Amino acid sequence: MAEAAVKEAPEAEAVEGEEGEAAQPKKKLSLKMLIIIGAAALVVLAGGGGAAFFLLKPKPDAAQAGKAHKAKKGGKDEKAGKDAKGGAAQVREGPDGVLFYTVPDIVVNMQTADGRPTFLKLKLTLELPDQEGVDALEPNMPRLQDMFQTFLRELRPEDLSGSQGSYQLRMELLRRVNLVIAPSKANAVLIEEMLIN
Repeated sequence: MAEAAVKEAPEAEAVEGEEGEAAQPKKKLSLKMLIIIGAAALVVLAGGGGAAFFLLKPKPDAAQAGKAHKAKKGGKDEKAGKDAKGGAAQVREGPDGVLFYTVPDIVVNMQTADGRPTFLKLKLTLELPDQEGVDALEPNMPRLQDMFQTFLRELRPEDLSGSQGSYQLRMELLRRVNLVIAPSKANAVLIEEMLIN
């Protein structure tokens, strides 16, 4: 019986030894995991902080940038919006003191007899006699674009065929421009581009 107890004791120690050895790698593994998780969290936080720095930094004041641009031009009073290629308004001087105001591109879905979708794209420039006309036009641009959209949606492609259709379109658009900027007046509506698809 004593022999049996002695035999069981080494086996119990061996089992404890195996568990003890198995327990140590688990602790090392969990310590390694904590280090890896901490490093990953540090990388994520640093990346987020860098992104926040670049995305949330204050932009230069647009008014100060405009004044600096005007000063570089030698004090000329030349107002310009975004580049006309980008689809926004642009004002430039023309001959005899007139100003050319390029309207943002207009795209409308036109009426057709067969119900096929047909689109009209217009690039217009307004000829204004002076800066007063530009000053009257700029705050009223949403109203003018609404009037253009409403009018152009009712047109059919055959209404714009030939030089007569082009002339009538110009006159109707000019009438609407002059209604919006009254008492100022535009001299002409120039069609730079007209595409019907």
